Amino acid sequence: MSHNDKQFATVFVVVLGALAVLAIILFFIAGSLTKEISTYKEEEIILGNIEPVGKVNIDDGSAPQTPAAPEAAAGVETAAAAAPAAAAEPLSAEQIYQKNCMACHTTGAAGAPKLGDAAAWAPRIAQGMDAIMVNVVNGINAMPPKGLCMTCSEDELKAVVDYIIVKSQ
Repeated sequence: MSHNDKQFATVFVVVLGALAVLAIILFFIAGSLTKEISTYKEEEIILGNIEPVGKVNIDDGSAPQTPAAPEAAAGVETAAAAAPAAAAEPLSAEQIYQKNCMACHTTGAAGAPKLGDAAAWAPRIAQGMDAIMVNVVNGINAMPPKGLCMTCSEDELKAVVDYIIVKSQ
């Protein structure tokens, strides 16, 4: 082997060794960066998975309806939304009927006696107010408890029943 060949082989081995050391250093640096990134990504993915998809807004109809503000769309409660329903003006029996009862008792849906149908209401009225109120509070047949007016007190429900009876005699 000539002197040039030995010199080439030495330089080749040194360069190859330097590249191997550089590759090992880069491997460990990339590994440490990947761990930090993957830990961040895992936490982000977990937080994204447990994040609520939306909020439930149960409108009892007592608060005035206003267009949604950008803050409300972003999930920020406004003072009006946080105000208790008790502060609102109570609904009349007719308003409660129109809001909760009218869908079934105007159309006769699911066998509900129609408002103004004296023949359908006569046997119910004959049972007495106590029996009617038990059915209203607990539900009967397809009618859900309280006619789905879960915010209504028994006095309000009684007022609605009186309203229906007066209109159906």
